[in-house]
Amino acid sequence: MAKIAVYDIENKQVSELDISDDVFNVDVKEYLIHDMVRYQLAKRRRGTADTKNRSQVRGGGKKPYRQKGTGNARQGTVRAPHFVGGGTAFGPGPRSYAFKLNSKVKKAALKSALSVRFKEDKLTVLNAIELESVSTRSFSRILEQLDVDNALVVVDGTNPNVELSARNVKGIKVLRAEGVNVYDIMNFGNLILTEGAVSHIEGALEQ
Repeated sequence: MAKIAVYDIENKQVSELDISDDVFNVDVKEYLIHDMVRYQLAKRRRGTADTKNRSQVRGGGKKPYRQKGTGNARQGTVRAPHFVGGGTAFGPGPRSYAFKLNSKVKKAALKSALSVRFKEDKLTVLNAIELESVSTRSFSRILEQLDVDNALVVVDGTNPNVELSARNVKGIKVLRAEGVNVYDIMNFGNLILTEGAVSHIEGALEQ
């Protein structure tokens, strides 16, 4: 098993932690990371674009003029697509952009993303992150001690003081361990985990 240093919030090493090679030190498969990011972004698309076809546009129930004798082409309704104000032909309608990705692929992609940060030496493990109250200033001071300004912070369990304190800090996002995902890992330059979060992630991915 690989070893990684564990720091406190003052950036002082307090211990070492054995981390699973099957989770944090696998062969990186970039195509899986790419597939997973596409999957996540596709699921976020709303797909609410909508247009009315000729049957949905109001009016047009009467022929605009008689069938013969006018010298014009015959017309059945002014709501046909070739009329101004008519319906749209083959326009977009509500749809889902989501596609299927197997659970094994999702797990492998997450392992690859975690391994990227470990191998790039951009993974930091803290023994704990605790704040007595909601304080953006206190949280920013912790980041200054760690010398990071762009990071995904993953905590174990509910930690409202940390979560609320980080909301207004630019370039920082706090997630609970059960919500860690490939897109956010790759979207931030650094990954900060608590010891509890490491255990939670290993337990979920080693099953």
